Amino acid sequence: MKSVRSSPPGSSLPSLPMRMALAAFAMAAGVAACAVGPKYEGPPLVAHADHLVRGGEEVTAPVNPPVHPAGNWWESLGDPELERLIKLALADSPDIDAAEARLRKARSVARQQRAAQLPKISADALALRSNASLSSSDSSSGSGNGSSSGDLEFYNLGFDASWEIDFFGGSRSSRRAAGAQVEASRAELEDLHVSLAAEVGRVYVGLRGQQQRLGLLQHSADMEREILGLTEQRRSRGVASDFDVERTRAQYENTRALLIPLQQGIQEALDGLAVLTGRAPGTLDEELTQAQPLPQLPASVDVDDPADILRRRPDIRAAERRLAARTSIVGRRTADLFPKVSLLGSVGFGGNSTSQLFSDDSLIWLVAPVLRWTFLDFGGNKARLNEAEADRDEAIASYKSTVLGALQDAETSLSRFGNRRQSVVTLQRVKSSADRAAELAQQRRNAGALSQIDFLDTERTRVSAEQDLAQSQTELVQSFIALQKSLGLGWERGT
Repeated sequence: MKSVRSSPPGSSLPSLPMRMALAAFAMAAGVAACAVGPKYEGPPLVAHADHLVRGGEEVTAPVNPPVHPAGNWWESLGDPELERLIKLALADSPDIDAAEARLRKARSVARQQRAAQLPKISADALALRSNASLSSSDSSSGSGNGSSSGDLEFYNLGFDASWEIDFFGGSRSSRRAAGAQVEASRAELEDLHVSLAAEVGRVYVGLRGQQQRLGLLQHSADMEREILGLTEQRRSRGVASDFDVERTRAQYENTRALLIPLQQGIQEALDGLAVLTGRAPGTLDEELTQAQPLPQLPASVDVDDPADILRRRPDIRAAERRLAARTSIVGRRTADLFPKVSLLGSVGFGGNSTSQLFSDDSLIWLVAPVLRWTFLDFGGNKARLNEAEADRDEAIASYKSTVLGALQDAETSLSRFGNRRQSVVTLQRVKSSADRAAELAQQRRNAGALSQIDFLDTERTRVSAEQDLAQSQTELVQSFIALQKSLGLGWERGT
C-alpha cells in the first residue's frame, strides 16, 4: 500500500480529496431520488378480463396475491390412496425439485443485488524482509573487489473500501428486478403444485374408471360368449341360422377386442402415476392393480367468487411478477446511459518494524471519488436498453395471454363440469330403466315366458348402460379436478 498524505502536517482544513468526497456525499443525498427509467404501475388491464359475468352478475377481479393458502381439493374426494399419491408426487417429483432449485437460485441472485448496493470493505496485511548483498570493483585502480550487505524490512496493515453511489437508480432497479423474479419463481413453483396434483388426480381417476369398465366389459364378454354357445345350439337344432351365429360371434369378438385397449390404458396409467410420484414405472403396480371404486364427489362443489380466479391462479401471478422484473431491468439499462460515481477509500499503518506499525507517523489513508461515464460506446448501451424494452413488451403480451387463457380455462371447466353432471343424471335414468327391464326379464324367464338368450340380451343391455354411466362418472370426477386446477387450487404457500 502506497503512503499518500492527504493534508500538510498541522493543517486543520480538509484536503482536496476529502473535500471532493464530501461533495460527492452531498450530491448523493441531493439526487438519490433521481432514478431514471419507467416506474412500474402494475399489470395492464386486459380487455374483458377485469371482470367475469356469471349468472348475469358482474364482479370485479383485481390481480392480488391470495390472502389464505389454496385448499387441497383432493381431501374432499375422500380417497386415502389418491391423497397419498398426491403427497408423494409433491414430495418426490423431480419437477418440483427443479422448481425449488430455481427458487433458491432466484433468492441468491436477490441477495447478491442487495449486497451490491452496500460498500465493499477488504483487509490486507504485508510483511516484507529482504537480505541483499552488493559488490563493486574499483576498475580505475585495479586494486581489487569490495562487498557490502544489508537487511530490508517493511510491514503494512490496512483496510480498503469502495462504494458506488446509486445516483440514477440502476442498482435499485436491479434489486427490484431480482426481488420480482423471486416472487415469480415462487409462483411458478405453486403453479407446478397445482398442475402436478391435478395430473395425478386425473390419471388416478382414469385408472379407477378403466378398472371399473374393464370388469363390466369382461362380464359383458362372458354373457356374449354364453349367448354365442346358445345360438350355436339353436343352429344345431335348426332354430337359428348361420347368419345368427356369425352375427353373435362378431359381437362377442368385438367385445373381446375392446378389452385390449382398456388393459393397455390401465398399464399406462400405472406407469404414469409411478413417474409422476418420482418412481420407476412398475413400482406402483402391486398396490394399485386391485380395482377400487371411483372417488366420490362432495355433496356440494363451491366455485367461490369468480373474481378469485385472477387473484388465486399462480400462473397469472408469475406472469405479473415477470413483467415487473422486466420493467425494472429497463430502469437498470436506462441508468447505464448516465455517469457513475464511486468512492474509494483506504486506511492503514506501515513501517520498517512491527514496533512502528501503530505510531503516529505510520498512519496512511486515502479518499478518492471516481467518476466513470461511457459516453461513446457506438450505441452499445442504447441497444441493450432497446433489448430490455422489447423483453418488457414481450412480458406484457405474455401476461395478457396468460390472463385470457386462464379466463377461458375457467369458463370451459365450469361449463364442462355442469354438462358432465347433466350427462350423469341422464345416464343414471337410463341405467335405472335398464335395471328395471332386467328385473322384469328375470321374472319372465322364471315364469318360462322368456328364453335364456333374450334374458342374457336384456342383461347385456343393462351392463352396457352401467358401462356408459361409469365412463360418464369418471369424466365427471376428472372435470371436477380440472375445475379445481382452473381455479388455481391445489398448493400451499410456504412459510
